[in-house]
Amino acid sequence: MRTKEFMLYRQMEDECILKDMAFLMDHYKNEYYNREDLKELLFETVHKLLELAVSHGFVGNLWHAYLTYLLASHENAYSTSCEITGETEGSINRAALHDFEIFKELFDYDFSDMERVLETDCLSLLETYEGSGGHGKVFNQRIRDRICELSGHLAAAADKTEFKRTVTCFYKDFGVGKLGLHKAFRVEHREDGARIVPITKIAHVYLDDLVGYETAKKKLIDNTEAFVNGRRANNCLLFGDAGTGKSSSVKAVLNQYYDKGLRMIEVYRHQFRDLNDVISQIKNRNYKFIIYMDDLSFEEFETEYKYLKAVIEGGLERKPDNVLIYATSNRRHLIRESFRDKEEREEDLHSNDTVQEKLSLVARFGVTIYFGKPEKKEFQEIVRQLAKRNHIAMPEQELLSEANKWELSHGGLSGRTAQQFIDYLAGTYE
Repeated sequence: MRTKEFMLYRQMEDECILKDMAFLMDHYKNEYYNREDLKELLFETVHKLLELAVSHGFVGNLWHAYLTYLLASHENAYSTSCEITGETEGSINRAALHDFEIFKELFDYDFSDMERVLETDCLSLLETYEGSGGHGKVFNQRIRDRICELSGHLAAAADKTEFKRTVTCFYKDFGVGKLGLHKAFRVEHREDGARIVPITKIAHVYLDDLVGYETAKKKLIDNTEAFVNGRRANNCLLFGDAGTGKSSSVKAVLNQYYDKGLRMIEVYRHQFRDLNDVISQIKNRNYKFIIYMDDLSFEEFETEYKYLKAVIEGGLERKPDNVLIYATSNRRHLIRESFRDKEEREEDLHSNDTVQEKLSLVARFGVTIYFGKPEKKEFQEIVRQLAKRNHIAMPEQELLSEANKWELSHGGLSGRTAQQFIDYLAGTYE
């Protein structure tokens, strides 16, 4: 097989399986190699495919699913040019067509003669593999299903041109690599720098699921829609009382606009020094990235906010157009102030400079959205709506009476308290 002739699809993840299988395709009839050694290599390759199937949740034809996984995961000059934007122009298409011709040959390969010569039927197991019902640990069900579906379409492609068109459409619709397949990411600090790692399990909450705060949600939607549609948008700070849906709103925005190329990277305060490294990895991609900072606040003695200010706005390098920063906080001004600040300002000859230093971080968020605790009637309406969605059949008067008792001993009026109360009822009355 011509796997050594790939021009674009080289140094792929889990490529060792492809190399071993290609070696077997080329040499399983060669009398120079020991038959038992070839057979052992075949079983080792099948073992790796089965392990991959379990970890990634693949079903059906595992050989096709594996090849599709390579195509969907590999970031190269062609795949990253096509992500979200679709068909590209230029000579790169000839290189891509050349590689897809080889992939088509791999898809169409008939293993029956290899089984006969090596006297085994293990390859037949790969053609109709049935999983255990799970989607694996690496991919969630949504991603697994997309790859398996693409695998079926590629297997049915009539020629290399149709094969190329099918792969390119996938890149346009869903993207490529970890940034294309996954919605959300976190950052890990390694010796060689920051690494962006997918988060496979996220809350499937949508803005319509959040009761109330219509004005706040509209402000958030307007800013995010402008961003994903390529218009000018601002960094966004969601502040207010605890448990009022700030974090849930940000997660809902991600779920709502993922199909338009929106991705989210969660960064913690101790990782601010990695921000430049993270931004350098995403600035030239075709996705829109929100760098998300949850519960952002600083004590008086903490100075990380100064570093964050420079990254957001103020350094020599301009923040890329495909990156925004969204943060949530219980504090309007992010940096804690005390009565001592007032005393120091009275003694400080440049007191205005002191105030401006602490307020300048908030000023870098062009959109600020307030989430306050609901009034009693608003809280009760949230309880009613959540009870209805969770199919809790309780007389309304009793429901609201119990909700009032619950909030008095569980943190007061908030959307979070209402949700916790409904979860309690759902668990009690199931």
